[in-house]
Amino acid sequence: MWKLAIAKSITQQIGAIRCRTQHYKCLSKLQGFHTTHFRPAVVPYLLADIGEGITECQIMSWAVKPGDHVNQFDAICEVQSDKASVEITSRYEGIIKQLHYNVDDLAAVGSPLVDIEIEDEISPLRADEEALGTLQGTENVSIDGAVEKLVDTIKVSAPTTANTHFATPAVRRLLKESNIEISQVQGTGKDGRVLKEDVHRHIMQLSNQPEQQSDPKLGDETVALSPVQTKMFQSMTGSLSIPHFLYTHRVNFSPLTLLRKRAVDQKMLGSLETTHPEKLTALPIILKAVSEALKRYPIMNSNLAIENISSRPSLVLKSAHNIGVGMDTPSGLLVPVVRNVQNHSVLSLSKELARLSTLAKEGKLSPKDLSGATIVVSNIGSIGGEVVAPVILPPAVAILGIGRSRQVPVFQTNKDGTETITKQEEAILSWSADHRVLDGATVARCAQMVGSLLENPELMSLICH
Repeated sequence: MWKLAIAKSITQQIGAIRCRTQHYKCLSKLQGFHTTHFRPAVVPYLLADIGEGITECQIMSWAVKPGDHVNQFDAICEVQSDKASVEITSRYEGIIKQLHYNVDDLAAVGSPLVDIEIEDEISPLRADEEALGTLQGTENVSIDGAVEKLVDTIKVSAPTTANTHFATPAVRRLLKESNIEISQVQGTGKDGRVLKEDVHRHIMQLSNQPEQQSDPKLGDETVALSPVQTKMFQSMTGSLSIPHFLYTHRVNFSPLTLLRKRAVDQKMLGSLETTHPEKLTALPIILKAVSEALKRYPIMNSNLAIENISSRPSLVLKSAHNIGVGMDTPSGLLVPVVRNVQNHSVLSLSKELARLSTLAKEGKLSPKDLSGATIVVSNIGSIGGEVVAPVILPPAVAILGIGRSRQVPVFQTNKDGTETITKQEEAILSWSADHRVLDGATVARCAQMVGSLLENPELMSLICH
C-alpha cells in the first residue's frame, strides 16, 4: 500500500513539474523573454551517488531541522556507507521544509533526503527541470521508469527528531541490543562521540547496581547488519571460493625490539627526522620487511583476474606495494591501505599508520583509503592470540597475520660449544595464500625472507633502495 501511495505522490509531482515546464517554455517562445520566479519553490534534495558502487548510506546525524535556513555548501547531514563517512552539503540556499529520514535510517542513493524551499530568485523552468532531472536520474528514462525506480528504493520513516548525540552504527547497534538510551552514556570520543568502550563501561556500572526486576518479555532479537558488517559479509562470502592454505613460522623478535628501543631515543633520531615518533611499534618495520620480500617474490603482490568461470584466468603483478592493514575500530574491522610502501622509510610508515589509525577511529576514512590493497597484514597480536588463520581479501592472493609476541626459553650454543638456556622474544607469523596460483615453496621462501629481515633488521638498511 505504501508503495502505491508513494508512486501516486511522485507521479503527481512529476506531472505538475512537466505541466509547469511546458507552460514556461510556451511563454518564453510567445513573449520572447526569460521568465523569473519570485515565489518560493520547494525542491527535493536527493542523495547523490558517492561512487564506489555504493547503493545506500546510513544517516549518522542531522545538521539541520525543519525551519532552519541553509546557505549553499552548508552541512545538511553526515552519512556512512560500508566504506566511509561523508558529509552532505546543500546545493541551494533556502528553508528546510522536511527531513525524510531519522538518524540510523538507511537512505537509498537517488531518494530524497530533505525538501528545501528556495528563497532566491530562480528560473521556474530551471528549478522544475532540475527537480525533474533529479527525480528521473541522469539516464534518459521515462516518468514511469523514474517512479518505479524510486518506489523500489524509497524507505518510509517516521518523523525526524533532533539528535545531538554522535556514535557509529556499530555503537548504536550495541546500545539497542543492550536496551540503553544513547543520552544515558557519557561519550569520551571527539566532540562527545560515544565509543564502544563508553557503552561497555556504562554496562559495567549498571551491573554493579542492585538488580532490578527482570523484564518478562525478554527474548531473541533480529538486528540488521551495520554498513561495515555488510561489507565484511560480502567480502568474506567472496573468499569462500578461494582454496586457502596456511603457512606459519616462528620469528625471533628480540633484535627487532632492541632496534625499536634505540629508535625512540631522541639523540638517535634527531639527525634523521625533525619530528620523531613517541612510540615505534613493530608494525611499520614488518611492513617494510614484507615490501622488501615482495620485490623478490612479486607473485605474492598480485591480483587474480577472473572475468567468469569459463574464461582463462590471469595474474596482474602489481608494481606498487599497497599494503592493507587490518584495524579494530569502534565501527568494526576496517582495512585502510598504506600506499607505495616500497618508497617509504620505517619512520614515514609509522607516521602514515598513525594518520590512518586516527581517521579510522574517528570514522573519517575516505573510500580511497579503503581500496586498492595488493596484500593485507593483520596484526591480531595487538589484541591477543599467537596463531591465526587469516582469510584472503580478494582479488589479493595472500594475507599475513601477526601473533602476539611472548618471552620463551631457548637453547643457545656458545663459542666453546656449550649450550645455555636464554630468554628470547618470539612471535608466530601466519600466512594464508591462494593455492590456485601460489605454491607452498614460494610462500615459504617469501615468509623466510621476511623472518630473516626481522631477525636481522640492520640488513634492511643494506638492501633498501
